[in-house]
Amino acid sequence: MAGRLRDALAGALDRAGVIDRLRFHETLDLAWPRIVTGLAIMSKSTVDLAMVGWDVGAAAVAGLAFANAYWQVGKYLGIGLAGGTVTLVSQAYGAEAYDRASAIVAVSLVVALAIAAPIVAVYAAFAPTLVAVLGSTPEPLGHAATYLALVAPALLFEYPNLIASRTYAGVGDTLTPMWIRAGGAALNIVLSATLIFGYGLGVAGAALGTTLSTGVVALVFVWGLAGRSYAGRGACPVAVSRATTRLADVPALAHRLLAVSAPLMARRTAEMLVAFPLVAIAATFGPAVVAAYEVARRVRTLLDSFSWGFSIAASTLVGQSLGADDVTAAEGYARAIIRLSATVYVVAAAVVLLLAPWIAGLFVADPAVVSVATPFVAAAAVSVVFLGVDGSATGTLRGAGDTRYPFVTSLFGRYACALPVAVLGLVTALGPGVLMAALVVETLVPAGLNVARVRSNRWQAIGRAHVAAD
Repeated sequence: MAGRLRDALAGALDRAGVIDRLRFHETLDLAWPRIVTGLAIMSKSTVDLAMVGWDVGAAAVAGLAFANAYWQVGKYLGIGLAGGTVTLVSQAYGAEAYDRASAIVAVSLVVALAIAAPIVAVYAAFAPTLVAVLGSTPEPLGHAATYLALVAPALLFEYPNLIASRTYAGVGDTLTPMWIRAGGAALNIVLSATLIFGYGLGVAGAALGTTLSTGVVALVFVWGLAGRSYAGRGACPVAVSRATTRLADVPALAHRLLAVSAPLMARRTAEMLVAFPLVAIAATFGPAVVAAYEVARRVRTLLDSFSWGFSIAASTLVGQSLGADDVTAAEGYARAIIRLSATVYVVAAAVVLLLAPWIAGLFVADPAVVSVATPFVAAAAVSVVFLGVDGSATGTLRGAGDTRYPFVTSLFGRYACALPVAVLGLVTALGPGVLMAALVVETLVPAGLNVARVRSNRWQAIGRAHVAAD
């Protein structure tokens, strides 16, 4: 049944001129595990937000928005570090230097914990002071401090989880982390629901549910990284052992890891820091607007899971084509995947626009807050189309080694365009409506610039230069 549906969809997209059958199948094979993984990871915080909204109210949703700004900065530092891990592991594994790959994993885990530990300590010890910087009324800030202090320890588990996920990706296994992450997401929902509704812990229950489920996922990953299998499959081929850790030239490997990871960590952090002024601007209009803004961002983030798959597919297929010196194929994959991404996101956005009031009602029960959140959800639906297209365009550029350009466009869209638009709400009579415009602008501008870059074919010359250098 699934095969027939897949073939029918491939045929329909081929006839519509979106993407030919072969490229569709190749793209889908690479994309779907990452899409499922993205849905699993992003659904955790989204479901927590919905349960807290229904149990406690809009003030709690606003509180989670403040706490989430800090959580995201901490997490995306880890994602940047894990990006360096997958680069070094894949290189060593491809060279059949398995002991070195194992040593890289071990060093990555140590470095990850060394970075995470002080962040966790600061978040847990100074949560009330940190969230107060964003400004709001006492009730949302109280919820924010509670959530941040209790969810902070989860970073000690999330960093190793990111390293483990990227390690599996580096050896060509995306299915094992997909299943582990999906199981963790399901466990998070069960634990959070039990603690929030069963024990009446509210925001604290959501934070504890996230921390506990993230810890369980870390234990499951440790099993595989130690070389043990999951019912006969999934054992990591570059498992960490005492023998490989003794082989590691720890200072040299750590230096190499940080050298590769630092630009990625800087980029991720820079992209996330813009959340602080934007949330602070939303706070000037009251907790209901903060809640509406956070609901919109969570809906958009969840929908962006499709881009996880399309982006990695574009990087892989474009990179392989350039490596084979087939520029025509690389361009064909780039444009086809961008068209596919646009098609998928237009359909998804249409569904969200149609259901915007119902979706807003999933997060808050107060009709007055729902009425505020509904247009924000609609704005998120529009913006996610550009976010999805940007993901595929960025994936194309990354596959060619053209990584600086999308970094610059991302920062330009956020800081030079979206943030000034949001500030207009403070200095004019436009009010909170400009936050909805900012949601669209921060994705529209990078998408337009990156698609123009792909169409210019400048990235092909950069890709050929990288191939020649290798």
